[in-house]
Amino acid sequence: MFGYSLLLSAWAQLRREPLNPVEIDQLRDAAQEPAARIKLFIEFARARLAALEQIRNDPKATDRAQQTHDKLQNFLDVYDELNDNIDTFVERKSDLRKPLKSVIEADAEFGVKLRALKSSLQASPSEAQADEFLLNNAIEAIDGAARDHRQLLGQQEEAAKRKKK
Repeated sequence: MFGYSLLLSAWAQLRREPLNPVEIDQLRDAAQEPAARIKLFIEFARARLAALEQIRNDPKATDRAQQTHDKLQNFLDVYDELNDNIDTFVERKSDLRKPLKSVIEADAEFGVKLRALKSSLQASPSEAQADEFLLNNAIEAIDGAARDHRQLLGQQEEAAKRKKK
């Protein structure tokens, strides 16, 4: 029994929480409001990318490669949470037309920023190699999710038209 709880404790420490306590409280307050909750996730993801850009542009940054990796992983974790929430609201048959438009705009913004990061990393081969896999995964995740978000918006708009008839 004791060994099992120790194992669970160790696993919990390995799994990083992508959100800070303030963000968790904000999400809790918007738990039943898809538009507000999705807007918060977009803001959180945007903040993670801004932190990534800041560390990349800071000439005094130490261990830039590790910090880049960590901040990129933080962005991906929040972006995954955004997509999980969209899936949950779809299952609940929520009308996501308006928030999906914001998500699609954010997808485009995120894709541009990640591709710019990839270009800047290619100028530094040692850093590029370290983060190439994670960065490629992030770009693929954004691209795939953007397609899914556009498709979902189309489906929701079509369902709303049928409902009006």
